[in-house]
Amino acid sequence: MDPRAGTPAQPQDLIDVDAVVGAYYDRHPDPEDPAQKVVFGTSGHRGSSLDSAFNEDHIVAITQAILEYRRSQGTDGPLFIGRDTHALSLPAWESALQVLAAAGVEVRIDARDSWTPTPAVSHAILTFNGATSADGLRTSGPGLADGIVVTPSHNPRVTAASSTTRRTAGPRAPRRPAGSRTARTRSCGPASGR
Repeated sequence: MDPRAGTPAQPQDLIDVDAVVGAYYDRHPDPEDPAQKVVFGTSGHRGSSLDSAFNEDHIVAITQAILEYRRSQGTDGPLFIGRDTHALSLPAWESALQVLAAAGVEVRIDARDSWTPTPAVSHAILTFNGATSADGLRTSGPGLADGIVVTPSHNPRVTAASSTTRRTAGPRAPRRPAGSRTARTRSCGPASGR
């Protein structure tokens, strides 16, 4: 265990949130630089906006690729999307929502319009797809849901990640970016839709 665990953050631990968020919108990846391309790890793209490896361009392209993949798989139910409290989660979540809304995808978000624990998105997908029914989890047919989680999880504090979650609530990596098009969003919880 780190000897500083549970102690207050030191000045060298802090990041310039404005610089990190500003770089998300202002910097654009160089397609010739392999370090700035969309690269999927365990279940999603990871990188830092300060290195031009996680920017709005990346999220738009990834979300468009998710749309194309959903269509190819016949997934036409709602898409559950969550985010955590890290600096780039909200901007990336908003960028993804814009792409999804433009494509007319029914999107479900946290009832509080706030952060969402990653397992809650998986639970919402499983519940929607019938995991609690006597017939078991549906994995094919019309109306199936899937999702996206924007979270850096265990990554360094200036790093962000975008992960996709398939109909069975496990990770999925979309294939390639597609074209884009704005917004029906509904709450994941009991509160009224948005």
